[in-house]
Parts: sequence; C-alpha cells; structure tokens
Amino acid sequence: MSYHAGEYDVAVIGAGHAGCEAALACARLGFKTIIFAINLDTVANLPCNPNIGGTAKGHLVREIDALGGEMGKAADATFIQSRMLNLGKGPAVHSLRVQIDRRAYQAYMKKVLEHQENLDIKQAEITRIHAKDGKVRQVETNVGAVYDVKAAIVATGTFLRGRIIIGDVAYDGGPDGLFAATKLTQSLQELGIELMRFKTGTPARVNARSIDFSKFEQQKGDDEIVPFSFETESLGENKAVCYLSYTNEKTHEIIKKNLHRSPLYSGVIEGVGPRYCPSIEDKIVRFADKDRHQIFIEPMGLDTDEMYVQGMSTSLPEDVQLEMYRTIPGMENVHVMRTAYAIEYDCIQPTQLKQSLEFKAVENLYGAGQFNGSSGYEEAAAQGLIAGVNAVRKLQGKEPVILSRSQAYIGVLIDDLVTKGTSEPYRMMTARAEHRLLLRQDNADLRLTPLGYEIGLISKERYQRFLDMKEKIETEIKRLRKKVLPPSEKVNAFLDKYGSTRLKTGIHMDDLLKRPEMKYAALAEVDEEFPNLPQRIANQVEISIKYEGYIARQQLQAQQAEKLEKRHIPEDIDYFAIDGLRMEARQKLSQIRPSSVGQASRISGVSPADISVLLVYLKVRSP
Repeated sequence: MSYHAGEYDVAVIGAGHAGCEAALACARLGFKTIIFAINLDTVANLPCNPNIGGTAKGHLVREIDALGGEMGKAADATFIQSRMLNLGKGPAVHSLRVQIDRRAYQAYMKKVLEHQENLDIKQAEITRIHAKDGKVRQVETNVGAVYDVKAAIVATGTFLRGRIIIGDVAYDGGPDGLFAATKLTQSLQELGIELMRFKTGTPARVNARSIDFSKFEQQKGDDEIVPFSFETESLGENKAVCYLSYTNEKTHEIIKKNLHRSPLYSGVIEGVGPRYCPSIEDKIVRFADKDRHQIFIEPMGLDTDEMYVQGMSTSLPEDVQLEMYRTIPGMENVHVMRTAYAIEYDCIQPTQLKQSLEFKAVENLYGAGQFNGSSGYEEAAAQGLIAGVNAVRKLQGKEPVILSRSQAYIGVLIDDLVTKGTSEPYRMMTARAEHRLLLRQDNADLRLTPLGYEIGLISKERYQRFLDMKEKIETEIKRLRKKVLPPSEKVNAFLDKYGSTRLKTGIHMDDLLKRPEMKYAALAEVDEEFPNLPQRIANQVEISIKYEGYIARQQLQAQQAEKLEKRHIPEDIDYFAIDGLRMEARQKLSQIRPSSVGQASRISGVSPADISVLLVYLKVRSP
C-alpha cells in the first residue's frame, strides 16, 4: 500500500560521491532536495581504496572545488597522508593524491549533508521512478512512500542489481556487505532506458598486526603539503605511512594454478571490468612477461588496524586468496579481515544522455557516477555536481552548464561518456585531454571559479579572494616582463651558482625565468624588489612564464576547435534526409543527436567527410 510522503524539487537516488555532490549542489542553489541511501552508514563510502585524487583524478577534485563542490574540502579535512604525484614530469601531469581516514571522510560528508539547508536525508531503497508525458513526476520507495518531484538524479553506483562474486560463490549484494537495489532496474527499463552490465572489484582488507612491515618499502608523505580546496587555510600533517611491495614467482604460480577457479575465466562473471584497474589474475594473464607487480599496503584510517592490499584486487576463491597473499614477504602470516570480491552491477550506455547528463528519453531525469558507466570516486563526484547544477537550471528555465574539452577535465569526462559511450568502466587519464597543458590542476581556480560564482555555488567572499589572487599573479608577471636585470659580478656569480649562462647585456626577468635551470624563488637573490608571495601565486607566476609559448599554442588550438563547438545543430534535424552522409554516420548521428558540430566530429563512425557534408547542409539550412 503506497502513501504520499512529501514533495521535493529534486530527488537524488544514491548517496555515494555522485549523489552527495548532486544533492549539495541542488540544495545550495535553493531547491528543496531529498537524497536516498540504502544505508545511511555508507554515505560517501570508499569501498575500493582509501584515497582521493591521483593522476588526472586530482585534477577533477580541484575542478570540483573550483565550481563549489565538497570533495576537496572533505579530503583536506580527513587526510592522513599527502603526496604530489609526477613531480619529475611537467606541470600538466602533476596530480595530488591523499590517503584519507575512510570513516572520518564518511562522517564529515554525512554531517555536511545533515547540516545543509533545503536538504533532507532518507534511508530507503527507491524501487520506482514514475513519469507522465515523458517527464519525471514521482519516486517511490520499497515501503510504498511516494514523493512528488520535479526532477530526479540516478546515482546508484554499484548497487543496481549488485551481485557479489568470490570464486564460484555468487549472491545478491552491494559493496561492503550491504543490500543491493534489486527493483529499480525494471522501472528504468519501463521508462525506455537501456541497461548494461559492468564489473569492478575490491582488494582484501588485512590486519596490520599480522604483517611484518620491516620487509616492505616505506612510502612517506610529502614535506610540503598542498590542499585540494582553495578555501583550506591550513592543513594538518602526515599521520600515516604506506608501504610498497611486489608479487613474485610463487604468487604467480598459485594464481596460474587456480585460474580455472577464477570467475573471470570460468564464465561466472558476465560484466565487463575496468581495463586500467584489472584484478591480479587478469594482470598475470595479460602481462605474462612481467615477473612481478606492485602492491601497496594502505591504512583504512587512524583508529583501525585494517589495511587495504592495493594492486591485488581479485575474485578468486577465499582459500586461494589467502594462499596468494601469504606469498608476499612480510605477509607470511597475514590475517584477512575482509575477503576481496568482484561486484557486477547495472549501468547505462551513457550515449543515452545529453551533455547536460539529462536522459534524452525522459525529461528531468539525470544520471551520474558509476551508473553512467564510469569508475572512480572523483569521476562520480564530478558528474554528480554537474547533474545537480543542470537539474536545477532546467527547473529555472536556464541553459545547462556544459564544460568544453578545453575548459576542464570534467568537460573531457562528460563529453567522452555521452559522445563516444564506453564498453568498459571509464577512467579519467591525462592522456584523454588534448589540451592538458591548459587544464593543469594548479590553475583550476583560474579556469573555473568565475563559472562557479556565476552558477551560485561560490560565495562572494571566496570570489573576492580569488580576484585578489588573480590580480597579484598578473601584477607580478607584468613586473617581471618590465624589469631588466643588468650584468654585474653579483648577477653572474648567481648565474654560475645555478649553472646558467652569464650575462653580457641586460635581460628581462621573465626571459631569465624561462631558462630551464632557473626557478622563480631563486630570483630573490638578485631582485631587490622581489615580493613575498604565497606559494600558490608564486607557482602560477612561474608556470605561466616558463610555459608561455606552449600555453599560447594550445590556446590557439582550443580556439580553433571552439568554432566547431559553437556551431550548434538543431535538435529536430533529420540526418537520414541529408544527402551525402554515409549510412553509418546517419545512424550514429541520429542515435547520439549531438548538440554541436564539434561533438558530432568526435562520434565514432562519423568521418571528416561526413562533417563537411553536415556543415554544408547547416549553411544551406540557415536563413
């Protein structure tokens, strides 16, 4: 028996990383919002690994923060170790990664949700989404509570018809021993939404007391700790150590001997797994020439002895897991607290979505996170934020926020999903961004804070602080370009010290800084007007000057590409009526229905010749 339980502007289904960001965005923009979780103890859960950020993923977290999201603040508040990755490479691929206290992170995010105005939190399983005239009208729980809503965001993660697999044992369930969401799939299918099956996995959790850490390599945090959030004034210190080890020949022998018991190869697992985060048995098969693979022992938090065995995700039987883990030096007597498992779940082919993340088939219904075919906490949070913002803007009658590929990694992520689709869980990587020198994590605030302010998620106070920072950066760059450093014994001695060519004539300070061996901070030794700038500003000054030529070149490329992005395609266009388009192009364009010529050019199966035909057609059609 159902009953009317209330009215809301937006319902968010799922309280993982996508759901949290979506709900907070909607509520902060003044819309009455409700977020549903199967279990409130798992709000913002991190079942696969206890870290936030990493290569390309750190960029996403910085962008989420610049737009007014919460993930960066939560990571800053609960980190236990911080490391900047790829410092030996250029600034485009520098990425912050932090180990966080998993339970502290969840508690932080749950409290933020609880204290947010316009937001209600409810433990319940959504079993139906009701639509009328092609538009979302209601959501219904497993106990018959019906809520009238104007929009809904599906962020079910790995819960949708979740199936846990360990060896030849399989049972319905969500991550970490929770219930699966078993009934919503049918409702989505009745709405005309097509679903597919993906798979992901987790490593075992082991007791630190059963490990001999003297046999592992220590991985300590950085001395200089950099925050994710622009708003984080001060950070704590590194409180935890991670450990590095390797698999060995004996490990590989045990895995090979038991491959017939692996559900990956026995046919038990039907879903497609992530290529870039494979299980250990998949690594052994795919990289047969490697005699060892890295594994990382990472703490789950400060108040527990549970540790993740990263790099050894598996769905092998429990007895094989134990035998395998005990081949690692230092883990001969390891005690497994939580067995590793694979999980299959329902998700969508994201080409069913518009670039706003709204479903094409159902108005005011949005998808976000792993439900959209992606993997990773950061990818999920980014989509949740954009889905929340666009759900609200749709209700306001405003145009959606669509980030371009030259504007943000979030733009690359969403465009890849909705334009190209995915045949496996999608993971963000720096290589996916063609303009990655423009999309550095260090300049995320400069790129996106004005937009976050325009949307309404960045406060006036923060925006003013941002403008002050921007002005200081620009002022210092102008000063360096104007100031000439004359040759002198002091100056040449300084250049000798850094292995730099001596001066015979004066040199502008910005040209001196462009020398590869020269650092901005070193200029203080010969510049009597050298300002005492915060590190964040100093980094921007140095990168902007050193990479000026490369940045200008990519900006020109981005501007040229932007011309095609601005060439909009009418929604009602009949591609089958356009003479000269190949049949494959007609079919793909009709399926994806791109919003611009730029998006059309990235669809698999649409050739440059097809784009030329499309441009001619649009020109003739234009009044």
